[in-house]
Amino acid sequence: MADSNHHIVPYKTYVLILLLLLTLTSISVAVTQVQLTKWATPVALLIATVKSSFVLAVFMHLKFDHPVYKRMAILIFLLLVVVIIITFLDYAFR
Repeated sequence: MADSNHHIVPYKTYVLILLLLLTLTSISVAVTQVQLTKWATPVALLIATVKSSFVLAVFMHLKFDHPVYKRMAILIFLLLVVVIIITFLDYAFR
């Protein structure tokens, strides 16, 4: 652990990410108010994925970690996408 580097992220970055997350939250709330029928859920999931990737990258410092952790996070996201697609396919063809 002696060779681990500590990255100091400026407060400006945190504030910008906070504003971005609040904007994306407002957009996802607005999506529920608009009649998108079958597109409401995929759009909401896409916005949630973007928000979670910003949280993982900046607040959890995945951006500064070893590349193995980045690959693991990407693989977990891909697994989540596959599970969601399989669930939607099961629901659509019942």
